[in-house]
Amino acid sequence: MPDRSPLIRATAMPGDLNPYGGVFGGWLMSQMALGAGSLASREGQGKAVVVSATDFAFPGAMRVGDELSVYCDIVETGTTSLTIAAEAIARTRNGEATTQVARGTFKFVLLDEEDRPRPVRIEAQAAQPLPGNDA
Repeated sequence: MPDRSPLIRATAMPGDLNPYGGVFGGWLMSQMALGAGSLASREGQGKAVVVSATDFAFPGAMRVGDELSVYCDIVETGTTSLTIAAEAIARTRNGEATTQVARGTFKFVLLDEEDRPRPVRIEAQAAQPLPGNDA
């Protein structure tokens, strides 16, 4: 697994199961949305709301007691939106084995104090030399 920090860590509990005894996909999606929302709010420096969730896949399964880690990356920046890819990795409770259990994409729109879309603030990029000041 790549060396990166998760946005969310949670332990699957009995209340998180579906009727068949596996961890409910909706619980996984909600944990992923929490992680992606945290990143969107931090990077957007304010209120961010999810407007779409797409491209979900559930390639693995997790059990009660397994630890879930959610990793997120911004994959696109729009005028007022951030698109974030989320990946959910389960680690067995009594070991180190990991499995990707879900992945998906969330789109967030940044809102101002009046709940209207606001522009994404682009942080200063690499300093550009001033005209006539070639370094």
